[in-house]
Amino acid sequence: MRYISSRSNEKIKQLVKLSASSKQRREQGLFVLEGARLCFDGAISDAEIESAFFTGEALEKYKEYTNTIAERAENCYEISKEVSAALSDTKSPQGVFCLCKKKEHSASEIDYNGCYIALDNLQDPSNLGAAARTAEALGIDGLIVSGGCDIYSPKAQRAAMGALIRINVTEISSLPEFLIECRSRGMKTYASTPAADSVKIDEADFSGGVICVIGNEGAGVSEEVFAACENKVTIPMAGRAESLNASAAASIIMWELAKRRRG
Repeated sequence: MRYISSRSNEKIKQLVKLSASSKQRREQGLFVLEGARLCFDGAISDAEIESAFFTGEALEKYKEYTNTIAERAENCYEISKEVSAALSDTKSPQGVFCLCKKKEHSASEIDYNGCYIALDNLQDPSNLGAAARTAEALGIDGLIVSGGCDIYSPKAQRAAMGALIRINVTEISSLPEFLIECRSRGMKTYASTPAADSVKIDEADFSGGVICVIGNEGAGVSEEVFAACENKVTIPMAGRAESLNASAAASIIMWELAKRRRG
């Protein structure tokens, strides 16, 4: 296992750029995972690991994880604590990093009888990650992501705790066009909104193929997406609250979708 002690090493500089820049991730088709458990989850979820990086301490402390990661990685490197600190996106790095190849999901993979949540221009990677975790836990068929934060950003991946690797996540450039296509294939399309004239979440018809859109944290669902959806759905709220956090709204809607599917 080759040892890297310098931050100026080309491989290390590549990882730093990929962690910081969605443009670099997009152009190179690569992204970075950090943390023993997250990298392990990536390894056992068939993520293509181009290179794995471990501090000597991590190789001992997280041996059950690092052994598996090393087996699945094309290349492995031992790195110094200083290099680990330079790579880390956290205050207390565990000294485990993976350089992975992005796995693209095409719109052609959508099951038109399935159950999906679409995220319209979500800006907070924590909300994206939380939505992915809930989608996996409740058995939602996949996430549709259009605009907003990068699903491969370190913060989104960390918040998702591996869910963004394990579930189907399809990135769409034009959500309105995609929704119109899904409607033509018989899917029900819902836009979530606090508007009083919307169907209440517990009264919505979620039978058959369904896509429900969650809007941007500040502006909600865009006008173009609203126009492309067949229905509006709302979460009734008590008290003086006017709206919910995007990930909280997504969780409630997914719970209702999953509950109807369970019968």
